[in-house]
Amino acid sequence: MSFLLKAEAVIGRFSIWVGHFSAVLLLLLVANVFYDVIMRYLFNDVSIGMQELEWHLFSMIFLFGVAYALQTDGHVRVDILYEKASPRTRALVDIFGTLVFLWPFCLLVAGYGIGFAREAWEINEMSGDPGGLPHRWIIKGMISLSFACVLISSLGFLLGAINELLGLKVRQHQETEI
Repeated sequence: MSFLLKAEAVIGRFSIWVGHFSAVLLLLLVANVFYDVIMRYLFNDVSIGMQELEWHLFSMIFLFGVAYALQTDGHVRVDILYEKASPRTRALVDIFGTLVFLWPFCLLVAGYGIGFAREAWEINEMSGDPGGLPHRWIIKGMISLSFACVLISSLGFLLGAINELLGLKVRQHQETEI
């Protein structure tokens, strides 16, 4: 097995792990919403912190889920044109799209996200609502972390396209279940 195939496999396992992490976050979100509904309708008690935690968890599920979607080929593109293309053309489109569009976007968002989280840390930003969550820098830090995960996952995606272009393998769209 060539180095490129091994590297793609290692990065693929990382991306699957990120998908599992997103799935755990989803379970936590469901439990949080369940708790919030029970407390609100049975005990007439509302927790601003728990409500804010809902959108924090939802944001993280979405942000980290992108890396998994890239690994499982669940990302958005014009499939009508892409599916009719030859495997070589698809590989070239994937390489071009990754290098020209995805990587600059990931680097831009991750770079700005670091400053965004650092500023929240420096001013000790917290929720403006009484009983809300402190340490707003944590959720803001997830922006850069998640885009770093997308960048890593996209490297595996790029290696898969290169491997296909070099004839080392025929890419199969993975249907990995979480």
